[in-house]
Amino acid sequence: MSLIEQLRSERIAVETLYRAFNEKNPDLVDAVLAPQWDDIPLGPGQQPGPQGIKPIIRSFAAAFPDVRIIIHDMVQEPGKIGVRAEITGTHQGELFGMAPTGKKISFRLHEFHKVVDGRLVTTWHMEDWFGLFLQLGQFPPQP
Repeated sequence: MSLIEQLRSERIAVETLYRAFNEKNPDLVDAVLAPQWDDIPLGPGQQPGPQGIKPIIRSFAAAFPDVRIIIHDMVQEPGKIGVRAEITGTHQGELFGMAPTGKKISFRLHEFHKVVDGRLVTTWHMEDWFGLFLQLGQFPPQP
């Protein structure tokens, strides 16, 4: 595989991860996440590996039926891709124990992906949860 083909394959893998959210189709990740994929940090209650992200995708689709992840920038070198993106939607379902507010939201997402043989093996991510909760006018109930 040429370097150009490798870079394209890696980019498609990362884009497919976000497409799984946009299309509300968790099974899309099966083709692009390695079986030992490491998602750092795991979300509340999230199990490791590709199967662990599927309930997250479903819960986001339920909470934000119009969810969109918009990629603003991708920076790439062989085996590594950095992403600056934005998550938008309308809060129409329960999220982290918070009842729907009907509010439109937009918050930032920054991720770094390690890709081997066209599959993501590690994702380090940071979402602006504080900004989201401020937009919703509430924070999740504490245990």
